[in-house]
Amino acid sequence: MGWRSASKKILLVLFVASLMSLGYAQQSMKFGVVDSTQVLEKSKEGKRVTAQLEAKNKTLQEDLARLDNKIRDLETRLNTQRLTLSQEALTNLMADLDKQRTERTRFVEDSRRELNDLQVRLFQRLQTELRPIIADVGKEKNLDLIFDIGGSGIIYFNPAVDLTQEVIQKFDASRGSE
Repeated sequence: MGWRSASKKILLVLFVASLMSLGYAQQSMKFGVVDSTQVLEKSKEGKRVTAQLEAKNKTLQEDLARLDNKIRDLETRLNTQRLTLSQEALTNLMADLDKQRTERTRFVEDSRRELNDLQVRLFQRLQTELRPIIADVGKEKNLDLIFDIGGSGIIYFNPAVDLTQEVIQKFDASRGSE
């Protein structure tokens, strides 16, 4: 029984010592934060990417409006001419209307997918270009970790560790005068 008690004490001392050394290592770590959302909103390239996505969305909305107008025209024609059209013409008009509605549904699905794919590609490219810049800022400031506060769950941080403006400036400078 004495041997077990002594080994438990030794394990406890080793455990406490390891916790203390871990605490010491954590105290000496230096970190910074970057808000990727602000980089996207305020950098020249982020604004360009956002404008490109908005332009694509606008084009898709205009195309959708044209499809909606076709459907409305067919519905109006069907409602106003229903009594005067032959059964065959009425059947053809209803088939055209169904076809346009199906086309609209497919267009909406395809448009969403296309816009989402474009957004993912553009943001991935942006992140790929940003990583080395953020790493350079971290190396210059001799940091151990840099957190992205955009969606990270960080509730509070000291504004002194915020590197966002510096990253935006370096990112804009790396892109030249595009």
